[in-house]
Amino acid sequence: MRDNYLPRIIDDALKLSLATSGAVLIVGPKWCGKTRTAEEVAASILYMQDPDHSEEYILLSKTKPSKLLEGDVPRLIDEWQMAPVLWNAVRFAIDKRRARGQFILTGSVVPPLTKDMHSGTGRISRLKMYTMSLFESGESTGEIALKDLFAGKSGMFSESPITIERLAFVLARGGWPEAIGVEDEQYALKTVYNYVDSVVHQDMSQIDGIQRNPDRVYALLRSIARNISTQANTQTLVGDLKSNNEDISEKTINEYLNALKSLFVVEDLPAWGPHLRSKRAIRTTAKRHFTDPSIAVAALRANGSRILQDIKTFGYLFESLCIRDLRIYAESLDGSLYHYRDQHGVKVDAIILLRDERWAAVEIKLGAGEIEEAAEKLIAFSQNIDTDKTPPPSFLMVMTGTQYAFQMGNGVWVVPIGCLRN
Repeated sequence: MRDNYLPRIIDDALKLSLATSGAVLIVGPKWCGKTRTAEEVAASILYMQDPDHSEEYILLSKTKPSKLLEGDVPRLIDEWQMAPVLWNAVRFAIDKRRARGQFILTGSVVPPLTKDMHSGTGRISRLKMYTMSLFESGESTGEIALKDLFAGKSGMFSESPITIERLAFVLARGGWPEAIGVEDEQYALKTVYNYVDSVVHQDMSQIDGIQRNPDRVYALLRSIARNISTQANTQTLVGDLKSNNEDISEKTINEYLNALKSLFVVEDLPAWGPHLRSKRAIRTTAKRHFTDPSIAVAALRANGSRILQDIKTFGYLFESLCIRDLRIYAESLDGSLYHYRDQHGVKVDAIILLRDERWAAVEIKLGAGEIEEAAEKLIAFSQNIDTDKTPPPSFLMVMTGTQYAFQMGNGVWVVPIGCLRN
Protein backbone atom coordinates (compact mmCIF):
# COMPACT_ATOMS: atom_id res chain seq x y z
CA MET A 1 0.00 0.00 0.00
CA ARG A 2 1.43 3.38 -0.99
CA ASP A 3 2.29 6.07 1.55
CA ASN A 4 -0.45 8.33 2.91
CA TYR A 5 -3.28 6.13 1.67
CA LEU A 6 -6.19 5.82 4.06
CA PRO A 7 -7.85 2.43 3.46
CA ARG A 8 -11.39 2.61 2.09
CA ILE A 9 -14.31 0.29 2.70
CA ILE A 10 -14.60 -0.19 -1.06
CA ASP A 11 -11.07 -1.69 -1.27
CA ASP A 12 -12.23 -5.27 -0.71
CA ALA A 13 -15.17 -4.88 -3.09
CA LEU A 14 -12.81 -3.64 -5.80
CA LYS A 15 -10.52 -6.64 -5.40
CA LEU A 16 -13.49 -9.02 -5.50
CA SER A 17 -14.90 -7.34 -8.61
CA LEU A 18 -11.54 -7.60 -10.38
CA ALA A 19 -11.40 -11.28 -9.50
CA THR A 20 -14.85 -11.92 -10.97
CA SER A 21 -15.17 -9.43 -13.88
CA GLY A 22 -13.16 -8.42 -16.91
CA ALA A 23 -13.29 -4.76 -15.88
CA VAL A 24 -14.58 -2.59 -13.05
CA LEU A 25 -16.20 0.82 -13.46
CA ILE A 26 -15.87 3.02 -10.35
CA VAL A 27 -18.28 5.95 -10.24
CA GLY A 28 -18.92 8.65 -7.65
CA PRO A 29 -18.46 12.33 -6.83
CA LYS A 30 -15.44 14.19 -8.08
CA TRP A 31 -12.63 14.32 -5.48
CA CYS A 32 -14.03 11.41 -3.44
CA GLY A 33 -10.86 9.33 -4.02
CA LYS A 34 -11.78 7.05 -6.94
CA THR A 35 -8.45 7.41 -8.74
CA ARG A 36 -6.37 7.13 -5.57
CA THR A 37 -8.15 3.92 -4.57
CA ALA A 38 -7.78 2.43 -8.05
CA GLU A 39 -4.06 3.30 -8.08
CA GLU A 40 -3.57 0.98 -5.11
CA VAL A 41 -4.32 -2.11 -7.20
CA ALA A 42 -3.46 -0.91 -10.73
CA ALA A 43 -0.39 -2.34 -12.47
CA SER A 44 -0.37 0.38 -15.15
CA ILE A 45 -2.20 3.70 -15.50
CA LEU A 46 -3.50 5.92 -18.29
CA TYR A 47 -4.41 9.42 -17.09
CA MET A 48 -6.69 10.82 -19.79
CA GLN A 49 -6.49 14.30 -18.24
CA ASP A 50 -2.68 14.44 -18.35
CA PRO A 51 -2.17 17.93 -19.87
CA ASP A 52 1.00 16.82 -21.67
CA HIS A 53 -0.73 13.97 -23.50
CA SER A 54 -4.50 14.47 -23.28
CA GLU A 55 -4.99 15.71 -26.85
CA GLU A 56 -2.79 12.92 -28.17
CA TYR A 57 -4.77 10.30 -26.25
CA ILE A 58 -8.07 11.59 -27.58
CA LEU A 59 -6.77 11.61 -31.17
CA LEU A 60 -5.43 8.08 -30.77
CA SER A 61 -8.78 6.92 -29.37
CA LYS A 62 -10.39 7.94 -32.67
CA THR A 63 -7.98 5.92 -34.79
CA LYS A 64 -6.62 3.02 -32.75
CA PRO A 65 -8.14 2.91 -29.24
CA SER A 66 -6.65 -0.52 -28.56
CA LYS A 67 -3.20 1.10 -28.18
CA LEU A 68 -4.45 2.98 -25.13
CA LEU A 69 -5.36 -0.31 -23.49
CA GLU A 70 -1.87 -1.78 -23.74
CA GLY A 71 -0.07 -2.20 -20.43
CA ASP A 72 0.20 -4.42 -17.39
CA VAL A 73 -3.12 -5.45 -15.87
CA PRO A 74 -5.19 -4.38 -14.15
CA ARG A 75 -4.79 -1.23 -16.23
CA LEU A 76 -6.40 1.91 -14.82
CA ILE A 77 -7.99 4.27 -17.34
CA ASP A 78 -8.74 7.44 -15.41
CA GLU A 79 -11.52 9.76 -16.68
CA TRP A 80 -12.24 7.34 -19.52
CA GLN A 81 -15.39 9.28 -20.49
CA MET A 82 -13.17 11.85 -22.23
CA ALA A 83 -12.98 9.25 -25.02
CA PRO A 84 -16.26 7.27 -24.84
CA VAL A 85 -15.08 4.93 -27.59
CA LEU A 86 -12.86 3.34 -24.94
CA TRP A 87 -15.94 1.70 -23.45
CA ASN A 88 -16.46 -0.55 -26.47
CA ALA A 89 -12.70 -1.01 -26.82
CA VAL A 90 -12.52 -2.34 -23.26
CA ARG A 91 -15.49 -4.62 -23.83
CA PHE A 92 -13.88 -6.01 -27.02
CA ALA A 93 -10.50 -6.49 -25.32
CA ILE A 94 -12.15 -8.44 -22.50
CA ASP A 95 -13.89 -10.73 -24.98
CA LYS A 96 -10.65 -11.24 -26.88
CA ARG A 97 -8.44 -11.86 -23.85
CA ARG A 98 -11.00 -14.00 -22.00
CA ALA A 99 -9.47 -13.03 -18.66
CA ARG A 100 -10.66 -11.31 -15.52
CA GLY A 101 -9.22 -8.25 -13.82
CA GLN A 102 -8.07 -6.50 -16.99
CA PHE A 103 -9.21 -2.89 -16.53
CA ILE A 104 -10.37 -0.32 -14.00
CA LEU A 105 -12.35 2.63 -15.35
CA THR A 106 -12.85 5.73 -13.22
CA GLY A 107 -14.81 8.90 -13.82
CA SER A 108 -16.91 11.53 -12.07
CA VAL A 109 -19.38 11.53 -14.96
CA VAL A 110 -20.81 8.48 -16.70
CA PRO A 111 -22.17 9.44 -20.12
CA PRO A 112 -25.40 7.71 -21.15
CA LEU A 113 -24.95 4.66 -23.34
CA THR A 114 -25.65 5.36 -27.00
CA LYS A 115 -26.93 2.84 -29.52
CA ASP A 116 -23.33 2.21 -30.57
CA MET A 117 -22.14 1.39 -27.03
CA HIS A 118 -22.35 -2.08 -25.57
CA SER A 119 -24.10 -2.30 -22.18
CA GLY A 120 -21.06 -3.95 -20.63
CA THR A 121 -23.25 -6.60 -19.01
CA GLY A 122 -21.22 -9.64 -18.05
CA ARG A 123 -17.93 -7.89 -18.75
CA ILE A 124 -17.85 -4.65 -16.74
CA SER A 125 -19.01 -4.56 -13.11
CA ARG A 126 -19.95 -1.29 -11.42
CA LEU A 127 -18.91 0.05 -8.01
CA LYS A 128 -20.29 3.19 -6.40
CA MET A 129 -17.89 5.22 -4.28
CA TYR A 130 -18.69 8.00 -1.83
CA THR A 131 -16.70 10.44 0.23
CA MET A 132 -15.17 9.00 3.39
CA SER A 133 -17.37 7.76 6.23
CA LEU A 134 -16.41 8.66 9.79
CA PHE A 135 -15.00 5.15 10.22
CA GLU A 136 -12.77 5.57 7.16
CA SER A 137 -11.57 8.99 8.31
CA GLY A 138 -10.67 7.50 11.71
CA GLU A 139 -13.25 9.45 13.69
CA SER A 140 -15.59 6.53 14.46
CA THR A 141 -14.21 3.77 16.67
CA GLY A 142 -16.02 1.17 14.56
CA GLU A 143 -16.67 -0.95 17.66
CA ILE A 144 -20.32 -1.49 16.66
CA ALA A 145 -20.53 -3.15 13.24
CA LEU A 146 -23.68 -3.40 11.13
CA LYS A 147 -22.74 -6.96 10.17
CA ASP A 148 -22.66 -7.91 13.87
CA LEU A 149 -26.07 -6.34 14.44
CA PHE A 150 -27.49 -8.27 11.49
CA ALA A 151 -25.91 -11.42 12.92
CA GLY A 152 -27.78 -10.89 16.19
CA LYS A 153 -24.72 -10.25 18.33
CA SER A 154 -25.56 -8.99 21.80
CA GLY A 155 -23.74 -7.49 24.78
CA MET A 156 -21.86 -4.90 22.74
CA PHE A 157 -20.97 -1.58 24.36
CA SER A 158 -18.91 1.32 23.09
CA GLU A 159 -18.15 4.97 23.75
CA SER A 160 -17.98 7.59 21.01
CA PRO A 161 -15.08 10.07 21.12
CA ILE A 162 -16.98 12.64 19.03
CA THR A 163 -18.30 15.66 20.90
CA ILE A 164 -21.18 17.76 19.57
CA GLU A 165 -18.68 20.46 18.55
CA ARG A 166 -16.62 17.88 16.67
CA LEU A 167 -19.75 16.61 14.95
CA ALA A 168 -20.46 20.09 13.62
CA PHE A 169 -16.87 20.35 12.38
CA VAL A 170 -16.77 16.99 10.55
CA LEU A 171 -20.21 17.64 9.10
CA ALA A 172 -19.08 20.95 7.61
CA ARG A 173 -15.72 19.55 6.50
CA GLY A 174 -17.23 16.51 4.85
CA GLY A 175 -15.56 13.25 3.92
CA TRP A 176 -13.34 14.65 1.16
CA PRO A 177 -9.96 12.84 1.36
CA GLU A 178 -8.04 16.09 0.78
CA ALA A 179 -9.62 17.62 3.88
CA ILE A 180 -9.16 14.66 6.24
CA GLY A 181 -6.58 15.45 8.91
CA VAL A 182 -6.86 19.21 8.41
CA GLU A 183 -7.90 20.74 11.74
CA ASP A 184 -8.00 24.41 10.78
CA GLU A 185 -11.67 24.94 9.92
CA GLN A 186 -10.99 27.61 7.30
CA TYR A 187 -8.63 25.34 5.40
CA ALA A 188 -10.74 22.23 5.96
CA LEU A 189 -13.81 23.88 4.44
CA LYS A 190 -11.85 25.17 1.45
CA THR A 191 -12.09 21.77 -0.28
CA VAL A 192 -15.88 21.61 -0.29
CA TYR A 193 -16.24 25.30 -1.15
CA ASN A 194 -13.95 24.73 -4.16
CA TYR A 195 -15.97 21.64 -5.06
CA VAL A 196 -19.25 23.57 -5.08
CA ASP A 197 -17.69 26.37 -7.15
CA SER A 198 -16.48 23.79 -9.66
CA VAL A 199 -19.96 22.24 -9.92
CA VAL A 200 -21.63 25.63 -10.34
CA HIS A 201 -19.24 27.25 -12.82
CA GLN A 202 -17.83 24.29 -14.79
CA ASP A 203 -19.25 20.81 -14.30
CA MET A 204 -22.93 21.65 -14.80
CA SER A 205 -22.24 23.03 -18.28
CA GLN A 206 -19.51 20.58 -19.27
CA ILE A 207 -21.45 17.41 -18.46
CA ASP A 208 -23.55 17.53 -21.63
CA GLY A 209 -22.45 20.72 -23.39
CA ILE A 210 -25.57 22.63 -22.31
CA GLN A 211 -24.81 26.04 -20.85
CA ARG A 212 -26.46 26.50 -17.46
CA ASN A 213 -26.77 29.70 -15.48
CA PRO A 214 -24.33 29.50 -12.52
CA ASP A 215 -26.55 31.75 -10.39
CA ARG A 216 -29.49 29.40 -10.93
CA VAL A 217 -27.39 26.34 -10.16
CA TYR A 218 -26.20 27.91 -6.93
CA ALA A 219 -29.74 28.95 -6.02
CA LEU A 220 -30.96 25.39 -6.56
CA LEU A 221 -28.16 23.97 -4.41
CA ARG A 222 -29.14 26.38 -1.63
CA SER A 223 -32.78 25.35 -1.95
CA ILE A 224 -31.92 21.66 -1.72
CA ALA A 225 -29.75 22.48 1.31
CA ARG A 226 -32.67 24.27 2.98
CA ASN A 227 -34.81 21.18 2.34
CA ILE A 228 -32.18 18.57 3.19
CA SER A 229 -33.53 15.33 4.72
CA THR A 230 -37.12 16.17 3.73
CA GLN A 231 -39.52 14.91 1.06
CA ALA A 232 -39.60 18.28 -0.69
CA ASN A 233 -40.88 17.75 -4.25
CA THR A 234 -40.08 19.87 -7.28
CA GLN A 235 -43.03 22.19 -6.63
CA THR A 236 -41.70 22.79 -3.11
CA LEU A 237 -38.31 23.72 -4.52
CA VAL A 238 -39.96 26.12 -7.00
CA GLY A 239 -41.87 27.79 -4.16
CA ASP A 240 -38.76 27.99 -2.01
CA LEU A 241 -36.77 29.61 -4.81
CA LYS A 242 -39.51 32.12 -5.54
CA SER A 243 -39.75 33.07 -1.87
CA ASN A 244 -36.02 33.79 -2.04
CA ASN A 245 -36.40 35.97 -5.16
CA GLU A 246 -35.23 33.29 -7.59
CA ASP A 247 -37.54 32.68 -10.55
CA ILE A 248 -36.99 29.24 -12.09
CA SER A 249 -39.48 26.90 -13.75
CA GLU A 250 -40.28 23.34 -12.68
CA LYS A 251 -38.99 22.04 -16.01
CA THR A 252 -35.65 23.80 -15.55
CA ILE A 253 -35.33 22.51 -11.99
CA ASN A 254 -35.88 18.93 -13.18
CA GLU A 255 -33.25 19.37 -15.90
CA TYR A 256 -30.79 20.77 -13.36
CA LEU A 257 -31.57 17.99 -10.86
CA ASN A 258 -30.88 15.34 -13.50
CA ALA A 259 -27.52 16.95 -14.25
CA LEU A 260 -26.67 17.10 -10.53
CA LYS A 261 -27.52 13.41 -10.20
CA SER A 262 -25.33 12.55 -13.19
CA LEU A 263 -22.48 14.41 -11.50
CA PHE A 264 -23.11 12.46 -8.26
CA VAL A 265 -23.75 15.70 -6.38
CA VAL A 266 -27.32 14.74 -5.44
CA GLU A 267 -28.49 11.27 -4.41
CA ASP A 268 -31.99 11.17 -2.99
CA LEU A 269 -33.12 8.44 -0.59
CA PRO A 270 -35.90 6.31 -2.13
CA ALA A 271 -38.97 5.11 -0.21
CA TRP A 272 -39.41 1.52 1.00
CA GLY A 273 -42.65 -0.38 0.50
CA PRO A 274 -43.01 -3.32 2.91
CA HIS A 275 -46.09 -5.49 3.38
CA LEU A 276 -48.14 -4.12 6.29
CA ARG A 277 -50.78 -5.64 8.54
CA SER A 278 -52.95 -2.53 8.25
CA LYS A 279 -54.17 -0.89 5.08
CA ARG A 280 -52.03 2.20 4.86
CA ALA A 281 -50.95 4.08 1.77
CA ILE A 282 -47.19 4.32 1.67
CA ARG A 283 -45.76 7.60 0.41
CA THR A 284 -43.25 7.05 -2.36
CA THR A 285 -41.54 10.47 -2.51
CA ALA A 286 -37.78 10.30 -2.05
CA LYS A 287 -35.95 12.31 0.59
CA ARG A 288 -33.57 15.05 -0.53
CA HIS A 289 -29.87 14.40 0.10
CA PHE A 290 -26.49 15.39 -1.27
CA THR A 291 -23.84 12.67 -1.61
CA ASP A 292 -22.00 14.49 1.19
CA PRO A 293 -23.72 16.77 3.74
CA SER A 294 -20.88 19.28 3.55
CA ILE A 295 -22.23 20.30 0.14
CA ALA A 296 -25.33 21.59 1.92
CA VAL A 297 -23.19 23.48 4.44
CA ALA A 298 -21.19 25.11 1.65
CA ALA A 299 -24.33 25.95 -0.34
CA LEU A 300 -25.70 27.70 2.76
CA ARG A 301 -22.34 29.49 3.17
CA ALA A 302 -22.12 28.17 6.70
CA ASN A 303 -19.51 26.49 8.87
CA GLY A 304 -19.39 24.37 12.00
CA SER A 305 -19.84 27.33 14.34
CA ARG A 306 -22.96 28.54 12.55
CA ILE A 307 -24.43 25.02 12.50
CA LEU A 308 -24.11 24.82 16.29
CA GLN A 309 -26.19 28.00 16.63
CA ASP A 310 -29.15 26.54 14.66
CA ILE A 311 -30.12 23.26 16.29
CA LYS A 312 -33.00 22.57 13.87
CA THR A 313 -30.77 22.85 10.81
CA PHE A 314 -28.08 20.91 12.68
CA GLY A 315 -30.58 18.06 13.14
CA TYR A 316 -31.42 17.85 9.44
CA LEU A 317 -27.75 18.00 8.45
CA PHE A 318 -26.86 15.36 11.05
CA GLU A 319 -29.49 13.08 9.55
CA SER A 320 -27.87 13.56 6.14
CA LEU A 321 -24.45 12.76 7.61
CA CYS A 322 -25.84 9.53 9.06
CA ILE A 323 -27.47 8.66 5.73
CA ARG A 324 -24.10 9.06 3.97
CA ASP A 325 -22.37 6.70 6.38
CA LEU A 326 -25.23 4.20 6.39
CA ARG A 327 -25.18 4.10 2.57
CA ILE A 328 -21.47 3.29 2.60
CA TYR A 329 -21.82 0.62 5.28
CA ALA A 330 -24.98 -0.94 3.81
CA GLU A 331 -23.62 -1.16 0.27
CA SER A 332 -20.47 -2.88 1.53
CA LEU A 333 -22.80 -5.57 2.90
CA ASP A 334 -24.53 -5.90 -0.47
CA GLY A 335 -27.45 -3.83 0.76
CA SER A 336 -29.38 -0.68 -0.06
CA LEU A 337 -30.79 2.21 1.94
CA TYR A 338 -34.36 3.55 1.96
CA HIS A 339 -36.73 5.57 4.13
CA TYR A 340 -40.36 4.92 5.09
CA ARG A 341 -43.41 7.13 5.50
CA ASP A 342 -47.14 6.47 5.24
CA GLN A 343 -50.23 8.64 4.99
CA HIS A 344 -50.70 8.59 8.77
CA GLY A 345 -47.32 10.27 9.30
CA VAL A 346 -45.56 7.15 10.55
CA LYS A 347 -41.97 7.45 9.40
CA VAL A 348 -38.61 5.76 9.71
CA ASP A 349 -35.50 7.72 8.76
CA ALA A 350 -33.57 4.78 7.28
CA ILE A 351 -34.31 1.21 6.26
CA ILE A 352 -31.30 -1.00 5.57
CA LEU A 353 -32.30 -3.78 3.18
CA LEU A 354 -29.83 -6.54 2.35
CA ARG A 355 -29.97 -8.64 -0.79
CA ASP A 356 -31.02 -11.72 1.20
CA GLU A 357 -34.10 -9.74 2.39
CA ARG A 358 -32.87 -9.17 5.93
CA TRP A 359 -33.61 -5.62 6.99
CA ALA A 360 -33.30 -3.17 9.84
CA ALA A 361 -35.04 0.09 10.79
CA VAL A 362 -33.09 3.14 11.98
CA GLU A 363 -34.27 6.38 13.54
CA ILE A 364 -31.78 9.27 13.64
CA LYS A 365 -31.66 11.61 16.62
CA LEU A 366 -28.93 14.15 17.33
CA GLY A 367 -29.44 14.30 21.10
CA ALA A 368 -30.50 11.99 23.92
CA GLY A 369 -33.86 13.60 24.68
CA GLU A 370 -35.78 11.81 21.93
CA ILE A 371 -34.16 8.36 22.11
CA GLU A 372 -36.84 6.59 24.15
CA GLU A 373 -39.69 7.99 22.05
CA ALA A 374 -37.86 7.04 18.84
CA ALA A 375 -37.34 3.49 20.16
CA GLU A 376 -41.03 3.13 20.96
CA LYS A 377 -41.97 4.31 17.48
CA LEU A 378 -39.58 1.79 15.92
CA ILE A 379 -41.15 -1.02 17.91
CA ALA A 380 -44.68 0.07 16.93
CA PHE A 381 -43.61 0.28 13.29
CA SER A 382 -42.05 -3.19 13.31
CA GLN A 383 -45.22 -4.65 14.86
CA ASN A 384 -47.22 -3.41 11.87
CA ILE A 385 -45.10 -5.38 9.40
CA ASP A 386 -46.87 -8.38 7.90
CA THR A 387 -44.28 -11.03 8.75
CA ASP A 388 -46.04 -13.60 6.55
CA LYS A 389 -44.82 -11.59 3.55
CA THR A 390 -41.94 -9.51 4.91
CA PRO A 391 -39.55 -11.01 7.48
CA PRO A 392 -39.29 -9.31 10.88
CA PRO A 393 -36.44 -6.82 11.28
CA SER A 394 -33.01 -8.14 12.20
CA PHE A 395 -32.65 -5.19 14.59
CA LEU A 396 -34.00 -1.75 15.43
CA MET A 397 -31.58 1.10 16.06
CA VAL A 398 -31.58 4.74 17.12
CA MET A 399 -28.50 6.36 15.56
CA THR A 400 -27.34 9.36 17.56
CA GLY A 401 -24.80 12.07 18.15
CA THR A 402 -24.52 11.00 21.80
CA GLN A 403 -21.74 9.24 23.70
CA TYR A 404 -22.65 5.62 24.51
CA ALA A 405 -23.63 2.64 22.37
CA PHE A 406 -25.74 -0.03 24.10
CA GLN A 407 -28.86 -2.16 23.76
CA MET A 408 -31.92 -0.94 25.64
CA GLY A 409 -34.12 -3.24 27.73
CA ASN A 410 -36.73 -3.27 24.94
CA GLY A 411 -34.13 -4.63 22.52
CA VAL A 412 -33.59 -1.42 20.54
CA TRP A 413 -29.97 -0.46 19.95
CA VAL A 414 -28.68 3.05 20.66
CA VAL A 415 -25.59 3.64 18.51
CA PRO A 416 -23.72 6.94 18.16
CA ILE A 417 -22.36 7.65 14.68
CA GLY A 418 -18.93 7.78 16.33
CA CYS A 419 -19.10 4.04 17.17
CA LEU A 420 -20.49 2.60 13.92
CA ARG A 421 -18.92 0.81 10.97
CA ASN A 422 -19.96 -1.63 8.25
